[in-house]
Amino acid sequence: MSNALTIDRLHVSYHGQDALENVSLSIQEGTMTGIIGPNGAGKSTLLKACLDLIEKDQGDIRFFEQPFKQVRKQIAYVPQRNDLDWTFPIHVLDTVLLGTYPKLGLIKRPKKEDRAYAYHCLEKVGMKDFAKRQIGELSGGQQQRVFLARALAQNAQLFCLDEPFVGIDMASEETMVRILKELRDEGKTILVVHHDLSKADDYFSHLVLLNKKLIKAGPVHDILRPEIMLEAYETQLPFLKSAGGDV
Repeated sequence: MSNALTIDRLHVSYHGQDALENVSLSIQEGTMTGIIGPNGAGKSTLLKACLDLIEKDQGDIRFFEQPFKQVRKQIAYVPQRNDLDWTFPIHVLDTVLLGTYPKLGLIKRPKKEDRAYAYHCLEKVGMKDFAKRQIGELSGGQQQRVFLARALAQNAQLFCLDEPFVGIDMASEETMVRILKELRDEGKTILVVHHDLSKADDYFSHLVLLNKKLIKAGPVHDILRPEIMLEAYETQLPFLKSAGGDV
């Protein structure tokens, strides 16, 4: 399999403090990969640096063997909920339509078929009946489902989600996981910053374990092992299932 993402010697710092140190790894196409690690490990920083959302000190990033700028239309991003302004006056349907803009260009406006596809994406995440609602009127889980619909409307090859399940209801989480797995089964690549270790082996086929440095990356059962996890987590580990038993 070819790589959807290749990271070579990525280093990021904030105000002189290292956030990521010399990280190199690759993500295969058609996989659903979780980025895990303790608080402050650089999980979101890794994702944002790859997507040119923050500056990096050094490192070469390739998506599908090309620089990000050349393939950005093929990459959909769902940010953390706390990174968004939920008071901005925009309807749910218009939010999803934004996903069609990368392929439309700067001048063209969405056509009838684009609006129909946006409705289709809302229906897929169970939010079609909320199309005319203001985005700020929705619950946290509903908002995340709308932003997943926006990503679906982009018809991307790689989906990057930053802590998508934080503060949402279980029904929304289950809906999102089901859709992401369907995308993976269609050959799309899914990359998720994730914090709940107890669900890691149910949600992902591969994991990236960080603590500023790369601890290990690979198939989920190669990572969820006590001796590997303890390299990243210096305090007592939360409950997780591993290939060798429970920790």
